[in-house]
Amino acid sequence: MKVKPPDALRRDDKIATPACIDMLLQTARQAALEAGAAIQAIYACDEIEVNIKPDDSPLTRADKAAHDIISRHLAATGLPVLSEEGVHTAYAVRATWPWYWLVDPLDGTKEFLKRNGEFTVNIALMQRNRPVAGVVFAPCLSTLYYGSKQTGIYKEEGEKRTQLAPLPHSVSLEALLQKAAVTVVASRSHRTPETERFINQFRNVRLLSMGSSLKMMLLAEGKADIYPRFAPTMEWDTAASHAILMALNRGIYLPDLKTELIYNKQELLNPFFVAL
Repeated sequence: MKVKPPDALRRDDKIATPACIDMLLQTARQAALEAGAAIQAIYACDEIEVNIKPDDSPLTRADKAAHDIISRHLAATGLPVLSEEGVHTAYAVRATWPWYWLVDPLDGTKEFLKRNGEFTVNIALMQRNRPVAGVVFAPCLSTLYYGSKQTGIYKEEGEKRTQLAPLPHSVSLEALLQKAAVTVVASRSHRTPETERFINQFRNVRLLSMGSSLKMMLLAEGKADIYPRFAPTMEWDTAASHAILMALNRGIYLPDLKTELIYNKQELLNPFFVAL
C-alpha cells in the first residue's frame, strides 16, 4: 500500500506537519517490527553464517533479511533510502535530497553474534543533514522506541506504551562535573584510552556498558547522564537515536560539546562525539 507523503515534503526542506511525520513514523515502526521478527528467527538458529565486509565488519543473513524488509516498507513512502547494507548513493546525488531515510538494519552485529541480545534495528527520517524522527527496536527485549519532536517520544514494551518526558533544559558538561555522582554509558566492544580519560574527569562514576543504540536509549530514559564515543561509528549507527534524543532536549555533539553532529556528509564516517 502506498503511503507517500505530500509532494511538498519530497521537494521542500522546510514543510513537515506533525500528521505527515506521524504517518512516516508508523511506516518505519512497522518496518522495524517486521525486520526484528526476521532477525529473531535467524538468531534462534544453532549456527549463524558470517561473512566479512571490506571494512572488516561482520555481515550475517539477519543483516540482509532486515535490510530487504525495511527497504520494501520504506519504498512505499517515495523517499530515498540510505542503508548500511544497500547501495550507497553517490554524494553528488544524495546531497540534493531534502528528505530521506537513514537505516541500520542490524545495529550491533557483533552483539548479535555474541548472543547477548544487545542489538537493534535503527531507522531515521532525515531532513537534509539532521535527523528529525527515529525508530529504535530491540528484538530480544521486545522494546521499541520511536517518535520525533512533533509527535513526542514513545517506548513500547509488548502491550505497554509510555511517553518519555523531555528534560526541562539541556544538559551541560559543567553541570555534570559538579554532580556528586554521574552515570556514564560506554561501549562494551569499543573502549579506548580517550574514553577512559574522559570518564576519569568525573568525581564519582557509575559505569554502564551496553551494545548498539541501546546506549543512547539509556540517556533517553534518564538512566544515564552521558555517553562519550571516541571510536569509529557510521551515520546510520547514530541517526535514529539522535532524533529521539533531540526530541527529549538532549543531543549528540563533537568533543567540543558545542557543535552538533551532522549527517549526509561526503564521508559517512562519524567523528568522535559525546551524547548527553
